[in-house]
Amino acid sequence: MLCTKIKLTEDENVYLDTYVADKVGDFKRRAILVIPGGGYGCVCSEREGEPIALAFLKYGYNAFVLHYSVGRTNNFPKQLLEASLAVKHIKDNAEEYGINSEEVFAVGFSAGGHLAGSLGILWKNEEVKNSIDMPYGYNKPKGVMMIYPVVSSADFGHLGSFKNLTGSDNPDEQQLAAVSLEKHVDEDSAPAFIMHTATDEMVNVQNSLALGEAYAKAGKKFELHIYPNAPHGVALGNEITRCGCDAYVDKSIAKWVEQAAEWADNDKAF
Repeated sequence: MLCTKIKLTEDENVYLDTYVADKVGDFKRRAILVIPGGGYGCVCSEREGEPIALAFLKYGYNAFVLHYSVGRTNNFPKQLLEASLAVKHIKDNAEEYGINSEEVFAVGFSAGGHLAGSLGILWKNEEVKNSIDMPYGYNKPKGVMMIYPVVSSADFGHLGSFKNLTGSDNPDEQQLAAVSLEKHVDEDSAPAFIMHTATDEMVNVQNSLALGEAYAKAGKKFELHIYPNAPHGVALGNEITRCGCDAYVDKSIAKWVEQAAEWADNDKAF
Protein backbone atom coordinates (compact mmCIF):
# COMPACT_ATOMS: atom_id res chain seq x y z
CA MET A 1 0.00 0.00 0.00
CA LEU A 2 1.16 3.50 -0.86
CA CYS A 3 0.75 5.84 2.10
CA THR A 4 2.14 9.28 1.38
CA LYS A 5 1.55 12.93 2.28
CA ILE A 6 0.78 15.16 -0.69
CA LYS A 7 1.01 18.94 -0.24
CA LEU A 8 -1.76 20.79 -2.06
CA THR A 9 -0.71 24.40 -1.35
CA GLU A 10 2.18 26.27 0.24
CA ASP A 11 0.36 25.97 3.58
CA GLU A 12 1.86 22.96 5.39
CA ASN A 13 -1.52 22.29 7.02
CA VAL A 14 -3.23 21.63 3.66
CA TYR A 15 -2.46 18.17 2.33
CA LEU A 16 -3.70 14.70 1.41
CA ASP A 17 -2.90 11.44 3.16
CA THR A 18 -3.06 8.67 0.56
CA TYR A 19 -4.23 5.09 1.10
CA VAL A 20 -3.54 3.45 -2.25
CA ALA A 21 -3.72 -0.34 -2.48
CA ASP A 22 -1.24 -2.34 -4.51
CA LYS A 23 -2.42 -2.92 -8.06
CA VAL A 24 -3.98 -6.27 -8.92
CA GLY A 25 -3.78 -7.02 -12.62
CA ASP A 26 -5.64 -4.46 -14.69
CA PHE A 27 -8.30 -3.76 -12.04
CA LYS A 28 -8.94 -0.05 -11.62
CA ARG A 29 -10.30 1.14 -8.33
CA ARG A 30 -12.62 4.02 -7.59
CA ALA A 31 -11.27 6.97 -5.61
CA ILE A 32 -12.81 8.55 -2.55
CA LEU A 33 -11.83 11.87 -1.01
CA VAL A 34 -12.41 11.63 2.76
CA ILE A 35 -13.16 14.94 4.50
CA PRO A 36 -13.23 14.87 8.32
CA GLY A 37 -15.34 17.31 10.30
CA GLY A 38 -14.52 19.74 13.08
CA GLY A 39 -16.88 22.70 12.67
CA TYR A 40 -14.36 24.44 10.39
CA GLY A 41 -12.40 25.05 13.58
CA CYS A 42 -10.26 21.90 13.43
CA VAL A 43 -9.89 18.70 11.39
CA CYS A 44 -11.07 15.63 13.37
CA SER A 45 -9.00 13.13 11.42
CA GLU A 46 -8.56 10.58 14.24
CA ARG A 47 -12.07 9.12 13.92
CA GLU A 48 -13.22 10.53 10.57
CA GLY A 49 -10.02 10.19 8.56
CA GLU A 50 -7.93 7.03 8.39
CA PRO A 51 -10.64 4.68 9.78
CA ILE A 52 -12.98 5.85 7.00
CA ALA A 53 -10.30 5.49 4.34
CA LEU A 54 -9.52 1.93 5.42
CA ALA A 55 -13.23 1.03 5.57
CA PHE A 56 -13.70 1.99 1.89
CA LEU A 57 -10.64 0.07 0.68
CA LYS A 58 -12.47 -3.25 0.91
CA TYR A 59 -15.17 -1.94 -1.42
CA GLY A 60 -12.68 -1.28 -4.20
CA TYR A 61 -11.70 2.30 -3.46
CA ASN A 62 -8.37 4.03 -3.05
CA ALA A 63 -8.77 6.75 -0.44
CA PHE A 64 -7.37 10.22 0.12
CA VAL A 65 -7.90 12.04 3.43
CA LEU A 66 -8.04 15.83 3.11
CA HIS A 67 -6.53 18.16 5.68
CA TYR A 68 -7.89 21.62 4.92
CA SER A 69 -7.75 25.19 6.26
CA VAL A 70 -9.78 25.96 9.38
CA GLY A 71 -10.36 28.86 11.76
CA ARG A 72 -11.82 32.35 11.51
CA THR A 73 -9.01 33.65 9.28
CA ASN A 74 -9.63 31.02 6.58
CA ASN A 75 -12.90 31.90 4.95
CA PHE A 76 -15.07 30.45 2.22
CA PRO A 77 -14.35 29.55 -0.54
CA LYS A 78 -10.79 28.74 0.56
CA GLN A 79 -11.74 25.25 1.73
CA LEU A 80 -13.67 24.58 -1.48
CA LEU A 81 -10.61 25.61 -3.48
CA GLU A 82 -8.45 23.19 -1.46
CA ALA A 83 -10.93 20.35 -1.90
CA SER A 84 -11.04 21.13 -5.63
CA LEU A 85 -7.24 20.95 -5.77
CA ALA A 86 -7.51 17.55 -4.07
CA VAL A 87 -9.94 16.24 -6.71
CA LYS A 88 -7.69 17.64 -9.44
CA HIS A 89 -4.64 15.91 -7.97
CA ILE A 90 -6.49 12.60 -7.77
CA LYS A 91 -7.71 12.82 -11.36
CA ASP A 92 -4.39 14.10 -12.72
CA ASN A 93 -2.63 11.10 -11.17
CA ALA A 94 -5.29 8.49 -11.85
CA GLU A 95 -2.92 6.21 -13.75
CA GLU A 96 -0.31 6.25 -10.98
CA TYR A 97 -2.98 5.59 -8.36
CA GLY A 98 -4.62 2.80 -10.35
CA ILE A 99 -8.02 4.49 -10.34
CA ASN A 100 -10.73 5.33 -12.84
CA SER A 101 -10.69 9.12 -13.16
CA GLU A 102 -14.42 9.10 -13.92
CA GLU A 103 -15.16 7.38 -10.60
CA VAL A 104 -14.05 9.93 -8.00
CA PHE A 105 -16.35 10.36 -5.00
CA ALA A 106 -16.20 12.47 -1.84
CA VAL A 107 -17.38 11.58 1.65
CA GLY A 108 -17.53 14.11 4.45
CA PHE A 109 -18.60 14.30 8.08
CA SER A 110 -20.35 17.18 9.86
CA ALA A 111 -18.56 20.33 8.61
CA GLY A 112 -16.60 17.98 6.35
CA GLY A 113 -19.99 16.89 5.02
CA HIS A 114 -20.63 20.53 4.19
CA LEU A 115 -17.32 20.67 2.32
CA ALA A 116 -18.04 17.43 0.45
CA GLY A 117 -21.47 18.82 -0.39
CA SER A 118 -19.87 22.06 -1.55
CA LEU A 119 -17.78 20.05 -4.01
CA GLY A 120 -20.93 18.47 -5.38
CA ILE A 121 -23.12 21.60 -5.37
CA LEU A 122 -20.89 24.69 -5.42
CA TRP A 123 -18.22 23.34 -7.78
CA LYS A 124 -19.03 26.16 -10.23
CA ASN A 125 -17.85 28.84 -7.77
CA GLU A 126 -16.25 31.64 -9.81
CA GLU A 127 -13.30 32.20 -7.45
CA VAL A 128 -12.44 28.51 -7.58
CA LYS A 129 -12.75 28.40 -11.38
CA ASN A 130 -10.52 31.45 -11.74
CA SER A 131 -7.91 30.15 -9.30
CA ILE A 132 -7.30 26.65 -10.68
CA ASP A 133 -6.19 25.80 -14.21
CA MET A 134 -8.49 22.89 -15.00
CA PRO A 135 -11.28 21.96 -17.42
CA TYR A 136 -14.79 23.11 -16.53
CA GLY A 137 -16.33 20.68 -14.04
CA TYR A 138 -13.05 18.84 -13.41
CA ASN A 139 -13.41 19.40 -9.65
CA LYS A 140 -16.91 17.94 -9.52
CA PRO A 141 -17.02 14.44 -8.00
CA LYS A 142 -19.22 11.77 -9.51
CA GLY A 143 -21.17 11.64 -6.26
CA VAL A 144 -20.99 12.93 -2.70
CA MET A 145 -21.63 11.09 0.56
CA MET A 146 -22.67 13.48 3.31
CA ILE A 147 -22.62 12.01 6.81
CA TYR A 148 -24.49 13.98 9.54
CA PRO A 149 -23.66 17.08 7.49
CA VAL A 150 -23.77 20.75 8.30
CA VAL A 151 -25.98 22.13 5.53
CA SER A 152 -28.08 25.16 6.40
CA SER A 153 -27.78 28.49 8.20
CA ALA A 154 -31.48 28.39 9.09
CA ASP A 155 -32.55 28.54 12.74
CA PHE A 156 -31.75 24.81 13.09
CA GLY A 157 -28.28 25.25 11.56
CA HIS A 158 -24.90 24.80 13.21
CA LEU A 159 -24.05 28.48 13.47
CA GLY A 160 -20.55 27.86 14.84
CA SER A 161 -19.48 26.29 11.55
CA PHE A 162 -20.78 29.27 9.58
CA LYS A 163 -19.12 31.77 11.91
CA ASN A 164 -15.79 30.05 11.25
CA LEU A 165 -16.49 29.74 7.53
CA THR A 166 -17.37 33.44 7.15
CA GLY A 167 -14.91 34.75 9.76
CA SER A 168 -17.63 36.69 11.52
CA ASP A 169 -19.50 36.47 14.81
CA ASN A 170 -22.47 38.03 13.05
CA PRO A 171 -22.47 36.93 9.42
CA ASP A 172 -25.04 38.77 7.31
CA GLU A 173 -27.78 37.18 5.24
CA GLN A 174 -25.75 37.32 2.04
CA GLN A 175 -22.77 35.59 3.65
CA LEU A 176 -24.98 32.89 5.12
CA ALA A 177 -26.94 32.33 1.93
CA ALA A 178 -23.71 31.83 -0.02
CA VAL A 179 -22.78 28.80 2.11
CA SER A 180 -26.23 27.32 2.80
CA LEU A 181 -26.13 24.30 0.52
CA GLU A 182 -29.87 23.72 0.26
CA LYS A 183 -30.18 27.11 -1.48
CA HIS A 184 -27.88 26.07 -4.33
CA VAL A 185 -28.95 22.57 -5.36
CA ASP A 186 -29.72 22.59 -9.09
CA GLU A 187 -29.61 20.42 -12.19
CA ASP A 188 -25.79 20.47 -12.14
CA SER A 189 -25.43 19.16 -8.59
CA ALA A 190 -23.76 15.80 -8.03
CA PRO A 191 -25.98 12.93 -6.81
CA ALA A 192 -25.88 12.56 -3.03
CA PHE A 193 -25.95 9.87 -0.37
CA ILE A 194 -27.00 11.43 2.94
CA MET A 195 -26.92 9.89 6.43
CA HIS A 196 -28.00 11.41 9.74
CA THR A 197 -29.41 10.39 13.11
CA ALA A 198 -32.71 11.73 14.44
CA THR A 199 -31.26 12.49 17.87
CA ASP A 200 -28.12 14.34 16.70
CA GLU A 201 -27.71 16.93 19.43
CA MET A 202 -25.09 19.07 17.67
CA VAL A 203 -26.09 19.19 13.99
CA ASN A 204 -29.87 18.97 13.81
CA VAL A 205 -31.26 16.29 11.51
CA GLN A 206 -33.26 19.03 9.80
CA ASN A 207 -30.04 19.86 7.94
CA SER A 208 -30.22 16.58 6.03
CA LEU A 209 -33.99 16.81 5.61
CA ALA A 210 -33.64 20.29 4.10
CA LEU A 211 -30.97 19.01 1.74
CA GLY A 212 -33.08 16.06 0.70
CA GLU A 213 -36.02 18.38 0.03
CA ALA A 214 -33.80 20.63 -2.10
CA TYR A 215 -32.59 17.63 -4.13
CA ALA A 216 -36.16 16.47 -4.62
CA LYS A 217 -37.30 19.91 -5.78
CA ALA A 218 -34.38 20.10 -8.23
CA GLY A 219 -35.19 16.65 -9.61
CA LYS A 220 -31.73 15.39 -8.66
CA LYS A 221 -31.12 11.87 -7.46
CA PHE A 222 -30.28 11.26 -3.81
CA GLU A 223 -30.50 8.58 -1.13
CA LEU A 224 -31.32 9.58 2.45
CA HIS A 225 -30.92 7.45 5.59
CA ILE A 226 -32.18 8.69 8.96
CA TYR A 227 -31.33 6.42 11.89
CA PRO A 228 -33.37 6.78 15.08
CA ASN A 229 -30.86 7.13 17.89
CA ALA A 230 -27.17 8.05 18.09
CA PRO A 231 -25.17 11.15 19.03
CA HIS A 232 -23.32 13.42 16.65
CA GLY A 233 -20.01 12.07 15.38
CA VAL A 234 -20.91 8.37 15.21
CA ALA A 235 -18.34 7.87 12.40
CA LEU A 236 -18.23 4.17 11.42
CA GLY A 237 -20.71 3.19 14.11
CA ASN A 238 -18.52 0.29 15.24
CA GLU A 239 -15.80 -0.57 17.76
CA ILE A 240 -13.07 0.98 15.62
CA THR A 241 -14.43 4.50 16.13
CA ARG A 242 -16.03 3.85 19.54
CA CYS A 243 -13.28 5.72 21.43
CA GLY A 244 -14.82 5.02 24.85
CA CYS A 245 -18.35 6.09 23.93
CA ASP A 246 -20.79 3.17 23.87
CA ALA A 247 -23.39 5.31 22.08
CA TYR A 248 -21.10 5.43 19.03
CA VAL A 249 -21.63 1.70 18.43
CA ASP A 250 -24.79 0.71 16.58
CA LYS A 251 -25.04 -2.31 14.27
CA SER A 252 -27.64 -0.67 12.07
CA ILE A 253 -25.68 2.55 11.63
CA ALA A 254 -22.49 0.59 11.02
CA LYS A 255 -24.01 -0.57 7.71
CA TRP A 256 -23.82 2.91 6.19
CA VAL A 257 -20.43 2.37 4.49
CA GLU A 258 -21.72 -0.74 2.76
CA GLN A 259 -24.91 1.09 1.84
CA ALA A 260 -22.94 4.02 0.44
CA ALA A 261 -20.79 1.66 -1.61
CA GLU A 262 -23.92 -0.06 -2.95
CA TRP A 263 -25.40 3.34 -3.81
CA ALA A 264 -22.25 4.20 -5.78
CA ASP A 265 -22.54 0.86 -7.60
CA ASN A 266 -26.13 1.50 -8.62
CA ASP A 267 -26.29 3.03 -12.10
CA LYS A 268 -29.86 4.13 -11.39
CA ALA A 269 -28.55 6.48 -8.68
CA PHE A 270 -26.77 8.62 -11.26
